[in-house]
Amino acid sequence: MNSLFSDPAVWNRIQFAFTITYHYLFPQFTMGLAWFLVYWKWRALRTGAEKYNQAARFWAKIFGLNFAVGVVTGIPMEFQFGTNWAGFSKYAGSVIGQTLAMEGMFAFFLESAFIGALIWGEKRLGPRYHFLAALAVALGSWLSGYFILVTNAFMQHPVGYHIEADGSLGIDSLSTYLLNPWAWVQFAHNQMAALVTGSFVVAALGAFYTLRGIHPVQAKLYLRAGTVMGLIASVLVAFPTGDQQAKLVGKYQPVTLAAMEGRFVGGPRASVALIGQPNIATRQLENPIEVPGALSFLAYGHFGSNVRGLDEFPQESWPDNIELLYYSFHLMITLGTVFILLMSYASFQHWRGRLESSTSLLWVLMLAFPFPYIANTLGWMTAELGRQPWLIYGLFRTSDGYSKVVSSGDTVFTLIGFVGLYFVLGVLFLVLVGREISHGPGGASPAVPGKEPSV
Repeated sequence: MNSLFSDPAVWNRIQFAFTITYHYLFPQFTMGLAWFLVYWKWRALRTGAEKYNQAARFWAKIFGLNFAVGVVTGIPMEFQFGTNWAGFSKYAGSVIGQTLAMEGMFAFFLESAFIGALIWGEKRLGPRYHFLAALAVALGSWLSGYFILVTNAFMQHPVGYHIEADGSLGIDSLSTYLLNPWAWVQFAHNQMAALVTGSFVVAALGAFYTLRGIHPVQAKLYLRAGTVMGLIASVLVAFPTGDQQAKLVGKYQPVTLAAMEGRFVGGPRASVALIGQPNIATRQLENPIEVPGALSFLAYGHFGSNVRGLDEFPQESWPDNIELLYYSFHLMITLGTVFILLMSYASFQHWRGRLESSTSLLWVLMLAFPFPYIANTLGWMTAELGRQPWLIYGLFRTSDGYSKVVSSGDTVFTLIGFVGLYFVLGVLFLVLVGREISHGPGGASPAVPGKEPSV
């Protein structure tokens, strides 16, 4: 254990894992919320109803706070490529630098340029141009996500590159790189997951206001939009986007698929384990409850397909933390299933006209909003742990990518600094968001006549 944590590579990985996990708490919500703002502005334009403008006005402030903290927490990661991962930057910088630059120059500037107009420019712009500002923000946020995901997709499935004379990578075909099929599937899956996060937060606040008996018109609007979009996005996360992602892993990273499912021995009619504990020492999945043939079908489209096991690959090519990878993947799948069931029931109750009066369900919706954040984090842990021991799959190992001149002590020291700074930043963020929620959409609102607050 001591030798493990004296390895600078381990601390560099822990530091980057912390900063990127914390950072992504914010973009996933802004990408998910952006299209709610577009929808509400569109409805306001079509109907002239002030309740839609009020909803967009309120949530634009929440969006702005998330965007600001996302920017602050995202900037250090750009520097970490040079300070902590110089070997990786030297090897692949000519490739990944293309999309990182595009994200900053095109997408980020598009999004940030229109956020001010969205939050403060409603009266000056007028209804039509204010709607276009909301649309530009949404397009900018999703375009930014695409460029980042192209970068990550190259690390998962490298295409469109060539090897330079000095051994580093260069762009061979920019179009092939930008249109990486892995990127398209990963983008669709990731953005649907972001919509789940946005939907759960919107629905949670609607449930909170309903239980308190305040802002009834806005609360109903949030509940309806959040539950309907939450159901649609939760289903799309599983199928077709999650299904296609699994098939790509099966095709291009078969050892990762075996590790994700704790499959130590290969063969046809491979099962999906609903429950089980991987034991690396004995190379078996203990106490499994399995669905026969399901993994073969999910990975290759046929129940009789052969799925390779970990025993068919050299152990040095196995992901280096199979237990954490296995549990991350299965907890993500479990949460995704729960999301579909919860939003299906909430949408059914809405259809029956009983959602606002279902106190128990409202409590569940209000308390459920952290779980999409957890599921998104688990999803990224699955992707990144599954790619190990490679930084760029099949080309460049993680052990070769960290900065050799940065000691473990330096990395631990800066990690402690990040933890402290981000803690303060997080408290400030929660205070500001809490203040906006307390003020409510359009300021203070009386309780529903004749109804006592429930919370």
